[in-house]
Amino acid sequence: MAICIMIVDDEPDVVDLFKRRFRREIRKGDYLLVFAQSGEDALQNLKGTTQPEVMLILSDINMPGMSGLELLRESKSLWPDLPVAMITAYGDDENRNEALAAGAAHFLTKPIDFVELKATIAGMAAAGRKD
Repeated sequence: MAICIMIVDDEPDVVDLFKRRFRREIRKGDYLLVFAQSGEDALQNLKGTTQPEVMLILSDINMPGMSGLELLRESKSLWPDLPVAMITAYGDDENRNEALAAGAAHFLTKPIDFVELKATIAGMAAAGRKD
Protein backbone atom coordinates (compact mmCIF):
# COMPACT_ATOMS: atom_id res chain seq x y z
CA MET A 1 0.00 0.00 0.00
CA ALA A 2 1.37 3.40 -0.98
CA ILE A 3 2.06 6.01 1.68
CA CYS A 4 0.06 9.11 0.76
CA ILE A 5 2.00 12.25 1.67
CA MET A 6 0.58 15.76 1.42
CA ILE A 7 3.22 18.42 0.84
CA VAL A 8 2.04 21.94 1.64
CA ASP A 9 4.21 24.78 0.35
CA ASP A 10 3.51 27.99 -1.55
CA GLU A 11 6.74 27.79 -3.57
CA PRO A 12 5.94 26.53 -7.10
CA ASP A 13 9.28 24.71 -7.54
CA VAL A 14 8.55 22.41 -4.57
CA VAL A 15 6.36 20.14 -6.71
CA ASP A 16 9.15 19.41 -9.20
CA LEU A 17 11.75 19.10 -6.44
CA PHE A 18 9.77 16.47 -4.52
CA LYS A 19 8.80 14.58 -7.67
CA ARG A 20 12.48 14.37 -8.67
CA ARG A 21 13.74 13.40 -5.22
CA PHE A 22 11.05 10.72 -4.75
CA ARG A 23 10.86 9.46 -8.34
CA ARG A 24 12.00 5.93 -7.43
CA GLU A 25 9.51 5.62 -4.58
CA ILE A 26 6.72 7.02 -6.76
CA ARG A 27 7.59 4.69 -9.63
CA LYS A 28 7.65 1.65 -7.30
CA GLY A 29 4.27 2.67 -5.83
CA ASP A 30 5.70 3.22 -2.34
CA TYR A 31 4.64 6.89 -2.15
CA LEU A 32 1.75 8.90 -3.51
CA LEU A 33 2.46 12.63 -3.33
CA VAL A 34 -0.37 15.16 -3.06
CA PHE A 35 0.43 18.87 -3.20
CA ALA A 36 -1.30 21.91 -1.74
CA GLN A 37 -0.12 25.48 -2.20
CA SER A 38 -1.61 26.80 1.03
CA GLY A 39 -2.93 25.73 4.39
CA GLU A 40 -6.45 26.49 3.19
CA ASP A 41 -5.99 24.25 0.13
CA ALA A 42 -4.65 21.46 2.32
CA LEU A 43 -7.62 21.60 4.71
CA GLN A 44 -10.10 21.73 1.85
CA ASN A 45 -8.47 18.64 0.33
CA LEU A 46 -8.46 16.80 3.67
CA LYS A 47 -12.06 17.74 4.50
CA GLY A 48 -13.18 16.38 1.13
CA THR A 49 -13.12 12.86 2.58
CA THR A 50 -14.69 11.41 5.71
CA GLN A 51 -11.35 9.91 6.73
CA PRO A 52 -8.23 11.46 5.26
CA GLU A 53 -6.45 9.15 2.86
CA VAL A 54 -3.35 11.22 3.54
CA MET A 55 -1.11 9.36 5.96
CA LEU A 56 1.13 12.30 6.80
CA ILE A 57 1.61 15.98 6.07
CA LEU A 58 4.85 17.85 5.37
CA SER A 59 4.15 21.56 5.67
CA ASP A 60 6.13 24.74 5.28
CA ILE A 61 5.59 27.19 8.16
CA ASN A 62 5.73 30.56 6.40
CA MET A 63 3.01 30.82 3.76
CA PRO A 64 0.60 33.60 2.84
CA GLY A 65 -2.85 33.22 4.34
CA MET A 66 -2.98 30.30 6.76
CA SER A 67 0.50 29.57 8.11
CA GLY A 68 1.81 26.07 8.51
CA LEU A 69 1.46 26.40 12.29
CA GLU A 70 -2.23 27.31 11.88
CA LEU A 71 -2.65 24.32 9.55
CA LEU A 72 -0.93 22.13 12.14
CA ARG A 73 -3.28 23.24 14.93
CA GLU A 74 -6.40 22.87 12.77
CA SER A 75 -5.42 19.45 11.39
CA LYS A 76 -4.55 18.16 14.88
CA SER A 77 -7.95 19.31 16.19
CA LEU A 78 -9.75 17.48 13.35
CA TRP A 79 -7.47 14.44 12.95
CA PRO A 80 -5.33 14.06 16.09
CA ASP A 81 -3.61 10.92 14.80
CA LEU A 82 -2.53 12.44 11.46
CA PRO A 83 1.24 13.04 11.72
CA VAL A 84 2.46 16.46 10.61
CA ALA A 85 6.08 17.47 10.08
CA MET A 86 7.02 21.12 9.75
CA ILE A 87 9.62 22.22 7.21
CA THR A 88 11.02 25.74 7.39
CA ALA A 89 13.91 27.92 6.40
CA TYR A 90 13.74 29.40 9.90
CA GLY A 91 15.01 26.78 12.33
CA ASP A 92 14.86 29.08 15.34
CA ASP A 93 13.86 27.79 18.77
CA GLU A 94 10.64 29.83 18.85
CA ASN A 95 9.23 28.19 15.70
CA ARG A 96 10.51 24.76 16.76
CA ASN A 97 9.00 25.00 20.25
CA GLU A 98 5.68 26.33 18.95
CA ALA A 99 5.44 23.57 16.33
CA LEU A 100 6.31 20.79 18.77
CA ALA A 101 3.92 22.18 21.42
CA ALA A 102 1.13 22.21 18.81
CA GLY A 103 1.72 18.53 18.05
CA ALA A 104 4.21 18.44 15.18
CA ALA A 105 5.78 15.01 14.79
CA HIS A 106 9.02 16.49 13.42
CA PHE A 107 10.66 19.82 12.64
CA LEU A 108 12.99 19.97 9.63
CA THR A 109 14.93 22.91 8.22
CA LYS A 110 15.59 23.99 4.65
CA PRO A 111 17.51 23.24 2.59
CA ILE A 112 15.93 19.84 2.95
CA ASP A 113 18.22 16.89 3.55
CA PHE A 114 16.25 14.30 1.57
CA VAL A 115 18.06 11.35 3.15
CA GLU A 116 16.93 12.61 6.56
CA LEU A 117 13.46 13.39 5.20
CA LYS A 118 13.02 9.86 3.80
CA ALA A 119 14.03 8.39 7.16
CA THR A 120 11.60 10.74 8.91
CA ILE A 121 8.78 9.75 6.55
CA ALA A 122 9.47 6.05 7.11
CA GLY A 123 9.34 6.55 10.87
CA MET A 124 6.19 8.67 10.75
CA ALA A 125 4.44 6.19 8.45
CA ALA A 126 5.39 3.24 10.67
CA ALA A 127 4.13 5.06 13.76
CA GLY A 128 0.90 6.03 12.00
CA ARG A 129 -0.01 2.54 10.78
CA LYS A 130 -2.62 0.70 12.77
CA ASP A 131 -2.16 -2.82 11.40
